[in-house]
Amino acid sequence: MKKYLNLFDFSQEVNYKTEILSGLTVALALVPEAIAFALIAGLSPLTGLYAAFVMGLVTSILGGRPGMISGATGAVAVVIVSLAKDFGVEYVFATVILAGLLQMAAGFLRLGKLMRLVPHPVIFGFVNGLAIIIFMSQLVQFQDTEGHWLTGTPLYILLGLVLLTMFIIWGLPRLSKVVPSSLVAILTIFGIVVFFDIDTRTIGDIASIKGGFPPFHIPEIPFSFETLQIIFPYAAVVAGVGLIESLLTLNIVDEITETRGRGNKEAVAQGTANILSGFFSGMGGCAMIGQSLINTSNGARARLSGIVAAVMLLVFIMFGAGLIERVPMAALTGLMIMVALGTFEWASLRTFRRMPKSDVLVMVLVTLVTVFLHNLALAVLVGVIISALVFAWDNAKRIRARKYIDDEGVKHYEIYGPLFFGSTTLFAEKFEVLNDPNEVVIDFRESRVVDMSAIEALNKITERYQKVGKKVHLRHLSKDCIRLLQNADDIIEVNVLEDPTYKVVVDKIQ
Repeated sequence: MKKYLNLFDFSQEVNYKTEILSGLTVALALVPEAIAFALIAGLSPLTGLYAAFVMGLVTSILGGRPGMISGATGAVAVVIVSLAKDFGVEYVFATVILAGLLQMAAGFLRLGKLMRLVPHPVIFGFVNGLAIIIFMSQLVQFQDTEGHWLTGTPLYILLGLVLLTMFIIWGLPRLSKVVPSSLVAILTIFGIVVFFDIDTRTIGDIASIKGGFPPFHIPEIPFSFETLQIIFPYAAVVAGVGLIESLLTLNIVDEITETRGRGNKEAVAQGTANILSGFFSGMGGCAMIGQSLINTSNGARARLSGIVAAVMLLVFIMFGAGLIERVPMAALTGLMIMVALGTFEWASLRTFRRMPKSDVLVMVLVTLVTVFLHNLALAVLVGVIISALVFAWDNAKRIRARKYIDDEGVKHYEIYGPLFFGSTTLFAEKFEVLNDPNEVVIDFRESRVVDMSAIEALNKITERYQKVGKKVHLRHLSKDCIRLLQNADDIIEVNVLEDPTYKVVVDKIQ
C-alpha cells in the first residue's frame, strides 16, 4: 500500500495498512493487561479497560510521541491498591483526576525536559527491570486457579502454543513484513485452538470484558479538605510514576525510531487523559513500554495506530466481547514474552567490563528496585541520586592548584576544576596561609564557582588571610560572585575585565 499523508502529523507520512493492523494487534494485547492491572488494584475489569481506552485515545491524539501506546498500567495499580481497599473506587477516580491536573501542571511548567538529567545507566536499569517484570508477569499463565504450577498435558499444550507463537513472531518477518507477525501469530493460535477444540485458558477465563461506552461519572466523594488530605499523596505518586514511566518510554521509542518526541507535550497529554479517565470510570494509567514496543516493532510510526488500538478496544468491549474472550492466553503470553526479550538491553551485559563500576552499580540497583519493589519512580530516583553523588565525588577530586611566587614576591594560586559543595574541603587544603607572603593571588581562570558552598569557601579563605594581616587578590571572578562576596569585600581585589562573560552558573535547563 502506498504511503499517504498522516491526518494528524502533517510533517510525516504513514502507511495506513501498517498502522491499522498494528493498532489491532495492540488492542488485543491491551485486553489481558488492562484486566490484570484492574484486578491487582482491587477494581472491576471494566475499570481497567475503560482506562486503557481513554488513555490510549487521548494520548494518541494529543501526545508528544506518535506511535507510543498508553493505557492502564501496573505502576499505577500498585500505587492505588491500598486507596481502593480502604476508601473505595470513588476515591480512586478523584485521585486520578487530581494526578492528571498535576501532570498537566508539570507539562505547562516545562518540567518534561528534566528527563535529560536521567543518566543512561538508569535508563538501562529501568528498561531491564521492566523487561523482567513483563516476563515474570507471564508466568502466572503457567499456574492453575489455585496457584499451583501446571503439569502434564495442560502444561505441554500451553508451552507448545506459546513456543509456536514466539516462533511465528520471530520467523515471519524474515519471510515477509506485509502483515505484522504478532497479529499473524495471535490469529494462527486462535485458529488452531478453535479448529482442534483445544482446552486451554482464554481471555474469558480471566474475566468478562462485555460492557458499554464508558459512562461519564463525577466522583461521589465529600468535597472537603479532609478528602484532599487523603487523595493528594496518592495523586502525587501516581502523577510522578506516570510521568517518569511515560517520559522514559518516550526516550526509548525515540531511540528505536530515530526521531524525537516532545516531553512537555506528552506530560500535558498524559494529564488530560488521566483527568478524562477519572471522569469516565477509569483507573488512570500512563505509557506502556510493552505495547509501545509491539507497535513500533510492527512498523507503526504515527498516531493512527494508537487511535485504532483504542477504538478497537472499545469495539471489543461493546460488540466483540464474545469473540475476544475466546482468544487463547497462550498467544498473548508468547507475544509478551517476545516483547520482554526485545525490551531487555542485552548490550548492557556485554559492557559490564568496560563500564565504570559506578555505572554498573547504578544499572543493577535500578533493575533490582524495579523488579522487587515495582516502584518505577523510586527506582529512577535512587539511580539519579546515586549517579549524581558519584559525579559530585569524581568532580570533587579534580580541584587542583598550581602554585608559584613571581618576581615581586606575590604568591599565585591558579585553580583548576569546579569549585562546588563537594570540592570545598580539598580547595581549602590547597592554601598555606601561615607560610604565604603578605600578598596572595587566587586565579579562577581555569575554574568555575558553582554554588553557595563555593562562595562560602572563598569567604572563609579570605577571612583566614585577613586574620594574619595578609592581602588576597581574587582574579577572574564574575560580577555574580562579587555581589555574593560581601563579607570579604574589605580585602578583595577583583579583576573581571579579562573574562566579562563568565557567570556563576552558565547551564540552564530550557
